[in-house]
Amino acid sequence: MSSSPLRFLVSGPRGLTDLLTRELTELGAQDVRERATGVMCSGDLEVAYRACLWSRIANRVYLEVAHFQAHDAEEFHAAVRALDWPAHLAPGATLACDFTGRHPTITHTHFGALKLKDGIVDAVRLATEARPDIALEHPDVRVHAHAHGTAITLSIDLSGGSLHRRAYRGAAGEAPLKENVAAGVLIRAGWRELAEQGAEFLDPMCGSGTFCIEAALIAADRAPGLTRKHFGFLGWRGHDAALWARLREEAEARASAGANTRAVVRGTDRDRLAIGNARDNARRAGVGGFARFETGLLTAAAPATAETPPRPGLLCTNPPYGMRLEDHEAARVVHRELGLVLRERFQGWSAAILTGAPELGMELGLRAYRTHAVWNGGIECRLLRIKVEAGSAREPGMLGKGVEHLKDTPGARMFANRLGKNLKRLRTWARRDGVSCYRVYDADMPEYAFAIDLYRTLEPEESWLYVQEYAAPAEIELDAVRKRRGEVLASLPEVTGVAPERIRVRTRRRTARGEQYEKLDEREHFQLVEEGGLKFRVNFEDYLDTGLFLDHRTTRTRLREAARGARFLNLFAYTGTATVYAAAGGAVASTSVDMSRTYLEWAQRNLAVNGLAGKPHAFVQADCRRWLEDAARAAERYELVFLDPPTFSNSKRMEGVLDLERDHPELIDACARLLAPTGLIVFSTNAQRFRLEESLSARYEIRDVSAATLPKDFERNPRIHKCFEVRTRQLAA
Repeated sequence: MSSSPLRFLVSGPRGLTDLLTRELTELGAQDVRERATGVMCSGDLEVAYRACLWSRIANRVYLEVAHFQAHDAEEFHAAVRALDWPAHLAPGATLACDFTGRHPTITHTHFGALKLKDGIVDAVRLATEARPDIALEHPDVRVHAHAHGTAITLSIDLSGGSLHRRAYRGAAGEAPLKENVAAGVLIRAGWRELAEQGAEFLDPMCGSGTFCIEAALIAADRAPGLTRKHFGFLGWRGHDAALWARLREEAEARASAGANTRAVVRGTDRDRLAIGNARDNARRAGVGGFARFETGLLTAAAPATAETPPRPGLLCTNPPYGMRLEDHEAARVVHRELGLVLRERFQGWSAAILTGAPELGMELGLRAYRTHAVWNGGIECRLLRIKVEAGSAREPGMLGKGVEHLKDTPGARMFANRLGKNLKRLRTWARRDGVSCYRVYDADMPEYAFAIDLYRTLEPEESWLYVQEYAAPAEIELDAVRKRRGEVLASLPEVTGVAPERIRVRTRRRTARGEQYEKLDEREHFQLVEEGGLKFRVNFEDYLDTGLFLDHRTTRTRLREAARGARFLNLFAYTGTATVYAAAGGAVASTSVDMSRTYLEWAQRNLAVNGLAGKPHAFVQADCRRWLEDAARAAERYELVFLDPPTFSNSKRMEGVLDLERDHPELIDACARLLAPTGLIVFSTNAQRFRLEESLSARYEIRDVSAATLPKDFERNPRIHKCFEVRTRQLAA
């Protein structure tokens, strides 16, 4: 390796890069420059090793190995091939490659990663006459290419997987908080300085214990990477084993000395199973001896000690919100309880409340002296920093005693007028076409960013409103967000005639992470609705979606028309609504594949309620990609395939990560291998910026039917989904 300083990019969570900058400077980095999602810096190899071992905030540490211009894929491949890769890959080493960013001609990350891999393999084979093996999990060397226009930066991933995975989490529990985000919140809240004073820490809704464990690691001066077994540099040819051994020995010594901390770290939760998981996680993290966990209700939370003068303390918690609990009334109650407990029992303490529903912070009845935007994965959150003292109290509540007083504001009248016009027009169409569930408003006025669906249920026959609020951008003031929501909620009952108790409100965050199937509650309260002469079970309480995607109504009708006499395959089947349509259309057999047992059982009940259940209809719980491979080997054949994958999924039940933009050619190819003669694939996606891989047109006859499958009630938003009919060229000819 060169004796000149090495260049590094250290990535981190958005909203915490200023803390990452400070951290890397303390670890010896030079020429430190902050970016939105990371930090550029320079230094020797020790800086990188210390970052991997000690950084509490970093995601990954990349060592830059080359920077060049490449105008197309061939130039990119040639530039990669010209580099000295045997200096990085030892004989027999395994390799993985990633490609990110935006390039004018390399428009798909999968293709970019493939060209990167080909260039490295060609270079190694030319120099050593040996070919490195590819290993997607824990490769010896992971190479990352990032494109900024035609400028390409190549790096070695020294971390070998995100550093937020500390290797202590066994059972994460629901909606886990990332470890490095938790550590960043604690550092932002001043826990490091408080811990040095022997302060007390409490998370009264600790779940699997992430905040508590990270607080204990900080208090005990224990390196967060000490329990990790794998780092990306361990199989890299430039690895300095002696240096790494010295740094680990130093970290072990600091951890031993730090075990004598006077700080008190406690976590409570009402869930006994969560407390058991938290204790196991703390033990694996090496802090089981001084992170204490107990079962207890939020309303019973109190400081552990009654010293004079009182011991300083920090209460830090992540109340239920977002994908875990979108019922605003229930979330409001939790926030109010938390605020009451803080005001009554924690005077003189500091509080750090991380909430994904920022407006609910008003329910605490405490003024935050600082507010920070923090991203936990794809969810934008607010960190509220509060000094609990007499002067910080305020009247709790989002909109006073209610929202009724807002229904006569100019904004409410404007919204009500638009909604009334939509209803008048759509009700005529719905009665004529026999549509009982349809969208009546979809952010028609951008400042009132809501999607509002009307459902007419059977037994009892009554109307429901399902209201989804698109989360406001960070630059919009919370008061404005709350006022607009209040104006909408105040207007709905009068304009639609739907009683308030049958209006459900959810918040949908615009994110590429595909959380639409996440469970939010446990009420198991189902209603029956009718569509196309068929019945479907919907749920307004427990999930972010009801179980019936209304924008697929026309697509389902087309599937029914194409299904007569066909063997039907429904991939990523969700609640099986497409399977019901196909069965009703005369499909001779069907197979529905999904990873969720809950949704497959829901699908079976949808078939049963229509009198369509029976042996020809199979339901398979599996990773669709793995199932497609097995089905091809078994020579399965289908005349009609419906492929409706999520935009992105990193479910633990699935191998690897599904990125639709990258992976859709592979999925379509796998489906094509199962097509019978004259077979048809219907491929649908709700990824609004989706572009079909151009190379597919060489293998398939593809017809874009997006416009033809757009229902009338979604005409205001033509980007709601893309839909394609795919046939092999041989069949099409």
